[in-house]
Amino acid sequence: MVAAHAAAGAAPLPTANAQNAPPAGIAAAAPMTGPQLIQLLDQTIDWYRTLGIQQQAANEPSDLSILYDNRQTASRVMASAFEFARADAGMLAKQPAASSGADAVPASQSLAQLQGKFTAQSSAVQAQLAAAKQQLGSARGNAAVELKAKISELQGELGLLDTRLSLLATLLSISNESDANGNRATSLKAQIDAMAITVPSSANAGAPSPANTGAAPAASGTQGANTVSAVLAPLAASSVTAATRFGIWDLAANVLRLSEKIATIDDLDRRTAALQDAFAKVRDPLAAQMHGLSARGDALAAAADSADAGTLNQIRTQLDALADQIKQESALLIPLGKQGVLLAQYRRNLANWRGIIQNQYAGALKTLGIRLLILLALLAVVFVAAELWGRAVMRYVHDSRRRYQLLLLRKIALWTLTVIIIGFAFASELGSVVTFAGLITAGLAVAMQSVLVSIVGYFFLIGKYGIRVGDRVQVGEVTGEVIELGLVRLYLMELGGHGQQGPTGRVVAFPNSIVFQVASGLFKQIPGVDFAWHEIGLNLPSGIDYGAAKDKLTAAVTVALKDSHDEIVRQTMEIQKTTASRSGADSQPRVQLNFTAAGVEARIRYPVHLRNAAEIDDRVSQQLIPIVADLAARPVPTSKPG
Repeated sequence: MVAAHAAAGAAPLPTANAQNAPPAGIAAAAPMTGPQLIQLLDQTIDWYRTLGIQQQAANEPSDLSILYDNRQTASRVMASAFEFARADAGMLAKQPAASSGADAVPASQSLAQLQGKFTAQSSAVQAQLAAAKQQLGSARGNAAVELKAKISELQGELGLLDTRLSLLATLLSISNESDANGNRATSLKAQIDAMAITVPSSANAGAPSPANTGAAPAASGTQGANTVSAVLAPLAASSVTAATRFGIWDLAANVLRLSEKIATIDDLDRRTAALQDAFAKVRDPLAAQMHGLSARGDALAAAADSADAGTLNQIRTQLDALADQIKQESALLIPLGKQGVLLAQYRRNLANWRGIIQNQYAGALKTLGIRLLILLALLAVVFVAAELWGRAVMRYVHDSRRRYQLLLLRKIALWTLTVIIIGFAFASELGSVVTFAGLITAGLAVAMQSVLVSIVGYFFLIGKYGIRVGDRVQVGEVTGEVIELGLVRLYLMELGGHGQQGPTGRVVAFPNSIVFQVASGLFKQIPGVDFAWHEIGLNLPSGIDYGAAKDKLTAAVTVALKDSHDEIVRQTMEIQKTTASRSGADSQPRVQLNFTAAGVEARIRYPVHLRNAAEIDDRVSQQLIPIVADLAARPVPTSKPG
């Protein structure tokens, strides 16, 4: 009776009466049929394979201790599951053939179904292994480490499946010969042994083997320790590398990874709880039966106190039968009780692991939030400074040309700082940013050489002696008025006609790189100066008073330029002030007499406003026409004879 109570204490036992126990002398019924037992073992093995998922999720050194503990616990759960399965199969073998009923399944059919299932699993694992190897070629950092661990686990799983399929093929050939005799229990044990091959040797501790079975759990523990040690070093190294990363991109990826890890742990806990419930449904009726057997034993012991010799012999027979039943029930209840304790411990480990990951997730989320706030604060400071810069320029800079230059410089500085701040915020490592920036700069310098030269030329064009919209310039043989000055190109409205006064209707575009081209050249007026020198040539009649003619021509041009004289003088002084030169001090019209083969030629040079050059030329011509006509009408003096 002590043994019965000890076995019952392996799991919480509800109260029961003697009617829950089978009659003495009748073998106890197996709690599960063959198909039900195989289904339960399949569920247990599928749950055990979640260790591979945990190994992929355990990418931090702090996760490895929990992974190792879960691996040991899962191995012990599997050992208890197969111990229970073998005990249940032994009870099925002792039952009469009729007790199998309609639930019996021929061994060949069960093995064939199992073989088909394992073949499908092998194909799925091979597909996953091929996909993981393909992803490994482009993976970096933590992703590469996780893929290597996954490939190692899949290769081991594939090897186990191949071994299992090989054994099933052998067992199927044997069962095809023995199933005709209805030996269902032997086929069931063969299936259990075949399924046990797919899990570590700790699950086979209860299987008969010519080797020393007691060393199997230790070998499994050593194997688990070696597996954890194998992944510890790369995971620790990747963790240190990840700790040195500071970019928002990596922080966001870390938050997402931790969130996925929490979801994985929750799924593992749900699957463990489902397995725990499945074993509890089997354990609870057995515990009730054990209580019934204990109560019946107490009743027989009480009856023996007042029984005669004949009755005592009957009681002894019933006690022996009851002891056999208790042993059978204990063989089932003890591994189920171990599983209840182990699965509860397993779920506590998962809960502790989830708590650790939850804290890491909260810290990573907080860090990411702080980094985003810092980024937004820096961008806000830059944009506020740019806004203040723009308002200061609009308020205190009145020159439109200088205002345009400062606003353009503000735009360039604003977006340059924005790109730099965002680049550093999202960068993983400073070295990679510098290397990437260098490669990009070199590539752009080669591919966009002309564009970059034009951009540099733009800053020369807007310099002290640069140009602005409205200026009249000459580029090579083209004279025009600037209508747009872009960062890469300069656009001119072409001017034609006498003095280039009238627009031709054509817009000419030049790259800003013309400032570096010596052949074409760029000509423009000094800022604040808007006049040019025009020249007229006249052939004077021979024999006249050339000095008087020169004076008349000078006076006529002076009268024609009287209205613009003061402005010309002012602009001349502006030239002297800007260039610190006295070469442009004379702003008066000039008449120069030149002797040619045809006679005497008068070269008349006078300053004109570029805006109304045609009008000034017309006034000068009107003043010169009467003088030229008068000089031409005068008689030519003749010499008198001496």
